Amino acid sequence: MSDAYKKEAQAVCAELRVISDKGLTAQEAEERLHKYGPNEIKKKRGPSPLFIFISQFMSPLIGILIAATLISAFLKEFVDAIVILAIIILNSILGFVQEYKAERAMEALQKLAAPSCRVVRGGRVEECKSRFLVPGDIILVETGDICPADARLIETFSVQMQEAPLTGESTPVLKSINLIPKNVPVSDQTNMIFAGTTVTKGRAKAVVTSTGMGTEFGKIADMLQQTKEEITPLQKRFQELAKWMSIVAVAIIIITFALGSLRDEPLLEMLLVAISLAVAAVPEGLPAVITISLARGVQRMVKRNALIRKLPSAETLGSVSVICTDKTGTLTHNEMTVRNLWIYNAAVSVSGSGYAPKGVFTIQAKIIDPSKSKVLSLLLKIGMLCNNTKIRHERGQNTAIGDPTEAALLVSGEKAAFDEEKLQREYPRYGEIEFTSERKIMTTMHQVHLRHLALTKGAADVLLKRCTSILVDGRVERLTSEHKDEVLKANEVFAQNALRVLGFAYKEIEKSTRIDDIEKDLVFVGMQAMIDPPRDEVKTALQKCKDAHIKVVMITGDHKTTALAVAKEIGLSGRALTGDELDALSAPEFRKQAEEITVYARVNPAHKLKIIEALKANKHVVAMTGDGVNDAPALKKADIGIAMGITGTDVSKEASDMILTDDNFTSIVYAVEEGRGIYDNIRKFFAFLFSGNLAEVGIILIAIVAGLPLPLTATLILLINLVTDGLPAIALAVDPFEPDTMKSKPRNSGEPLYKGLQPFIISYPIIMTLAVMLLFSFIYMRSSDVVHAQAAAFLAIVLFELWQSFAARSTKYPSVSVGLFKNKLLVLAAVLSIVVSLGVIYIPFFQKLFFSVDAYRPMLLTIGEVIIISIISTLGFVTIEIQKYKTSRVKPW
Repeated sequence: MSDAYKKEAQAVCAELRVISDKGLTAQEAEERLHKYGPNEIKKKRGPSPLFIFISQFMSPLIGILIAATLISAFLKEFVDAIVILAIIILNSILGFVQEYKAERAMEALQKLAAPSCRVVRGGRVEECKSRFLVPGDIILVETGDICPADARLIETFSVQMQEAPLTGESTPVLKSINLIPKNVPVSDQTNMIFAGTTVTKGRAKAVVTSTGMGTEFGKIADMLQQTKEEITPLQKRFQELAKWMSIVAVAIIIITFALGSLRDEPLLEMLLVAISLAVAAVPEGLPAVITISLARGVQRMVKRNALIRKLPSAETLGSVSVICTDKTGTLTHNEMTVRNLWIYNAAVSVSGSGYAPKGVFTIQAKIIDPSKSKVLSLLLKIGMLCNNTKIRHERGQNTAIGDPTEAALLVSGEKAAFDEEKLQREYPRYGEIEFTSERKIMTTMHQVHLRHLALTKGAADVLLKRCTSILVDGRVERLTSEHKDEVLKANEVFAQNALRVLGFAYKEIEKSTRIDDIEKDLVFVGMQAMIDPPRDEVKTALQKCKDAHIKVVMITGDHKTTALAVAKEIGLSGRALTGDELDALSAPEFRKQAEEITVYARVNPAHKLKIIEALKANKHVVAMTGDGVNDAPALKKADIGIAMGITGTDVSKEASDMILTDDNFTSIVYAVEEGRGIYDNIRKFFAFLFSGNLAEVGIILIAIVAGLPLPLTATLILLINLVTDGLPAIALAVDPFEPDTMKSKPRNSGEPLYKGLQPFIISYPIIMTLAVMLLFSFIYMRSSDVVHAQAAAFLAIVLFELWQSFAARSTKYPSVSVGLFKNKLLVLAAVLSIVVSLGVIYIPFFQKLFFSVDAYRPMLLTIGEVIIISIISTLGFVTIEIQKYKTSRVKPW
């Protein structure tokens, strides 16, 4: 029954054929259980763990790596084979763990169900397992209970519900049985209680209207199961890359083998060279280096309060162009804070935010001491005494135990140096008239020596009607219409600024005063206005997003006025739209308007999905924050789902890609910066690996076409691939980020990895290929010594690629300008590569292994030749640095 809130409680009971005092009979409940099914969240059967594991080996890139492993083993290059096999296993395990965890989101949702409840059956109250609850059952709930199903309230006794898991708003919702005649979102259905929400105060009787998948939680579960999780942009790129690499590898084998056969080269030797060249052309170290880069980035993110659950998501953060963020707890503290005090003839501003008792009181920018004002002191004391909340200050943490609004009143008093425990001793309480939704006020009775006081707080307009006097400059005066107008005018100004306002009054009473007379003829003291304030660091983070051309969108279940007030304070400009206004727009209309809207208010889970779909249709990469169960489908649908680590439910965390351990928007911005840096580093070693590999292929093919001996043997090709390519590539994975990481526009998610890398993958391979071939040809023709020429070509390729690794330290700016030797690991990798390469040339054992020499040759290359080769190998580096200087206009010093 989806519209129960629009019907009288007894009409709902009649429609469900139940009497509220008697409930269903056992037989009726059994029949309905067969009709509606158990009251539980149903989970569609997902893939088995074995299937998930096997699917990790189905990608083209993994196929290439498996082929490379078999080829390396066939060539007896067992070190290569072991390294590549380790890469395959590592990637497959990571992929399996990520996918298996994603399947647990529904399990977390099922855990939220209440195990049992109290139900009226056949006129008796009995304990019942919640899974056996049916529509029409009469349930009883009280403080601390988790609601077992969606139900229409029949009777309430000061009931407040914590609906944060469902609506995302943390403030407890006051419930009543009053009819709501119009369509309203779930957050405004105050005569309903919902499955999975908690009773924070009071008790109630209600009739169950929906169970299982028919509840609001059930609808979210269905959306969660219908929402398909999309692969990340990085995964898409590498699927394409793997496809092309496999085509290129096969083409190289066929072309090289065919050309060699036409030259009457030994078939086995040409087959080994062709296969080795194909392995060299396919950088099997790329997945390992990417994994290292992502893993290190994830470690850095953890230190900045962002926990990445799915490794590829770390890179996806770098292409985020829109961040959709919750207001409460993410942009704001999720801690109500008094901002203003009002007494007759004075308006006071209060600084500070959250539950930390730090702040000052000012009137027109002049600091005052409120404890020296009789009226302000009384105002603050009433707020602290007429209060049932406690604040715990422990280890630098300030935690409210109770209502956030009352917590704000305690903190405002503490800022004036009033001690709540001391006040309670001085003004001992002996009675209370509790707050109800109908009365909208609360009163406590206190003894002060031989006197007795009634202290009252509540909605200012309601409280004013019960007052006949007002405090003016410390004197009690008769409340006139002029006084009332001033109070209501100030109340309206606060309300327009989205501040929650409470009025405060008192009265001297006798201990024998009748309860009905206590809240009459009160003396009005003043008002306190409060709000959940933005975090101090949010403005700076938003400016950083603006510089990075990232749009920030606030999404909240709160009212439009409140959302706009917070947006204005943090500097978020643009249009605002409510959930109802969004529903009135067609998908194409909304898609057009989505670019202009920065604030969404009073939204439900379906609205969040619409927002994400519209933004993604506009080619945006979307990050979405959330903490409640209601956010889970949107978190799963977004390119990056971000759950709250402190206030977030298990469901939202399981559906997310990233968890904020401090629930702070600023941590998202840090993570985006890290994601951009990771992508820049991936481009660095992509540029490095592919330029060298392309040159190696070009050198072999030109030699074959020109009728020259092969400049490299199969074993030399694999050695270059393992040592010269592998070590520097790993070092580049941990390279410092480009200096302008957060000053450029987000890249297009479909942008190819090679965009802007033309100097690396075109200029450098051409220069390297021509230089090595000229060197090889010159030495071979002069000496007719193939081994001598091969040693020169080998050393030249090694040095060319090492210089290239330093050029790749920045793909935009001259490497000297970002610190040529700043990456110590890269310097170490280069030194090790040079030592290994020289060892291969000059150590007898390695000469025989890699050059197939019959006898040891102590001077395979002379010192003079090594110096000349070293100078020639800088040509590519110098060319790229000049090109980068011309495009960036940054001086190379």
